[in-house]
Amino acid sequence: MSRPDPVTETPFSLRSIAVPAYGPTIIAAVGSGAVIPIITLSALDLGATPSVAALTAGLALIAELFFAVPAGALVHRVGERRALLWASAVDAVAAFVALTAPSLAVLMVTVFAMGFTSSVFLVARQAYLIDAVPASMRARAMSTLGGVARIGMFVGPFIGAPIVHVWGPRAGFAVAVVAGLGAAALVRLGPDLTAAHEAQAKEQTADQAPVSTGKVLWQHRRVYLTIGLGIMVIGATRSARVVLLPLWAAHVGLSASTTAVIFGIVGGVEMLLFYPAGSVMDRFGRIWVAVPCVVVLGLFMLALPLTHTALAVTAAAVVAGIGNGMGSGIVMTLGADSAPQVGRSQFLGGWRFVSVIGGSGSPALISLVTAGAGLAAACVTLGGLALVGSGWLAYWVPRYDPVRRKGSDPALG
Repeated sequence: MSRPDPVTETPFSLRSIAVPAYGPTIIAAVGSGAVIPIITLSALDLGATPSVAALTAGLALIAELFFAVPAGALVHRVGERRALLWASAVDAVAAFVALTAPSLAVLMVTVFAMGFTSSVFLVARQAYLIDAVPASMRARAMSTLGGVARIGMFVGPFIGAPIVHVWGPRAGFAVAVVAGLGAAALVRLGPDLTAAHEAQAKEQTADQAPVSTGKVLWQHRRVYLTIGLGIMVIGATRSARVVLLPLWAAHVGLSASTTAVIFGIVGGVEMLLFYPAGSVMDRFGRIWVAVPCVVVLGLFMLALPLTHTALAVTAAAVVAGIGNGMGSGIVMTLGADSAPQVGRSQFLGGWRFVSVIGGSGSPALISLVTAGAGLAAACVTLGGLALVGSGWLAYWVPRYDPVRRKGSDPALG
């Protein structure tokens, strides 16, 4: 259970844990941001066909799906701090191997490994924040975690671009090597913020039999089948936006550079909204972020086929950025609200799995609908499904919302 707000003269502030709690995340995200744009190019450089290069780029997501639950089990077994240290170090090693990869097969293995470390890193950091931050500030803590990750992902490509320009696509992995080592060093040399609550958790569970990951997932199956399906909707909607926007931009004749600028503008909009989103969730309830996020993204996809100029596409994309920014941290916050004391990391691994399923499913649906009925039909289909899914969220989110249970949500009563 998250610790209550301390009754002291100095109230809790996220600034007090900013560097050790969020520092490794933003450093690791810079490395990821530098790597994501050059995975496909690196695969092509090693002789891959376009289809194999696309598969290589998707291997990290496949690994996240495959290893989400094992990542939770690993964090539960070795502890959050050690898991963060291992994940950062392994990520640096994998990036170095990718940097010097002699063949496409080696590159594919390293990209797959980096997907696993990403899952471990996220579960460990989320599990820590659940206990380290008062319940009244949980959403702000989680939205800030998502926000600093977005900042790192935004900055990463700009750091990697000049390196790639001089030394070629795979040189971008050098940024990830440095980022992985930097994150590991910060975790290793910084204060051990996890020691106190890990010791408390061990004391609370000392008289209880160890709980297997399978049992934890089974015991909380109702959560996964109710609010968890809503999380799938959020993941699918966000993923659909990332896929549909560049496809539609190309469809209406926008250049790759123009599309990149649009994504940059949208990324800037999203970064401005992560803390306000957390504040709204903490003060008024999770529903005021979860439902508007999905509704706005759904309306964006429905409106996208009506845009035919760079200005119109940019305007629609900015609206989508506002919607996505409003949802900063919502998936992690809902997971934290639902997570049990016993088997918390294992539960969060399952939560991550559900989220990734949604994110990986929508591109496949887009491909299927586009092949059969065209890109505009895919936009309308995904937009309609998002609006339907928002109704599911509107029904279930209040039932798991601690703000509502406390009776402090003036709108829900």
